[in-house]
Amino acid sequence: MVAITVHRLTKRFGTATVLADINLRIEPGELFFLLGPSGCGKTTLLRHLAGFYTPDAGTIRFDDEDVTHLPAHQRGTGMMFQSYALWPHLSVAENVAFGLEERRCPKAEIATRVAEALAAVKLDGLGERRIQQLSGGQQQRVALARALVIRPKCLFLDEPLSNLDAKLRLDMRAEIRRICKEYGLTGIYVTHDQEEALSMADRLAVMEAGRLVQVGAPLEVYRNPANRMVAEFIGETNILSGTVQGAGGGMGCFEVDTAAGRLTARCHLAAWQPAPGDRVQVSIRPEALTLSDEPPALPNRFKGIVENVIYLGATAQYELRVSGSAGLKVTQMNPAALLQPSGAAVTASVGVDDVVLLPG
Repeated sequence: MVAITVHRLTKRFGTATVLADINLRIEPGELFFLLGPSGCGKTTLLRHLAGFYTPDAGTIRFDDEDVTHLPAHQRGTGMMFQSYALWPHLSVAENVAFGLEERRCPKAEIATRVAEALAAVKLDGLGERRIQQLSGGQQQRVALARALVIRPKCLFLDEPLSNLDAKLRLDMRAEIRRICKEYGLTGIYVTHDQEEALSMADRLAVMEAGRLVQVGAPLEVYRNPANRMVAEFIGETNILSGTVQGAGGGMGCFEVDTAAGRLTARCHLAAWQPAPGDRVQVSIRPEALTLSDEPPALPNRFKGIVENVIYLGATAQYELRVSGSAGLKVTQMNPAALLQPSGAAVTASVGVDDVVLLPG
């Protein structure tokens, strides 16, 4: 296991700054995710850590060793690419053995380590097959075995599951996390898939325009987003613009007037103290809202009508029109019956803890 420390890392391509003064520490054995919209710099940061790019400024350390200018093949890391990058003219075992052959390992040791790596990814006995004879999921496991066989200090993964179907992605999420933990690897994983990050990461970083916007555990980032961009990127949310009226509803809570009515919202940002008259944003997750025919005993309530419903088995997704121009998405878990668009009024309610105040 290795700790990775990034200090003031900056990279420019021409006049464009793609990484801007990045500071980050990844703990030994941590499975750390980099995510954000296309072009935010997450893959560029990963490629700096792997040694494929050299920064214009800043340093990268593996434990106490400065590896900023160390070539990729001398960093003792494994890499999984989105395309797998397997050689079709080689067998499974030959693909896995490639890194060991480049390191001039003895043949007997190569055979032993290849067999161990294939067993770790549950491909025992498939070493003689050609790559074309494997399914997409099996090819992905070959790429993982090839990264593991060199016994890396850490494992870098660049959107490795994007080419798999939904069922295989679910299976491989569990496999990758299991292997990283069993092998004691520090893992850095790039993805744009929020569900993938939330389900696998020990911690994650959300990036935008070459900067780290928020770093934290999945639960912390999901429930306490740093700004509107994070709230909208990590899962779904309803954003309502409003004006602070004053404190109310408990410590750290404020009354906010919105197009959907007056709400009591909590402020979790220690460095920000909203004042009466401030323009703000309010974030409410769809699954935090409850629909009812009767007004519940909660401070935050909305009267509205159902405009649309989408049934997805485990959930039902409603579009609720409230107060003329304001709309809300509502997710109902395990619905036994569905509300249909009819013009009849329903009430949506949400607890104060699930109404998050953000800078406007």
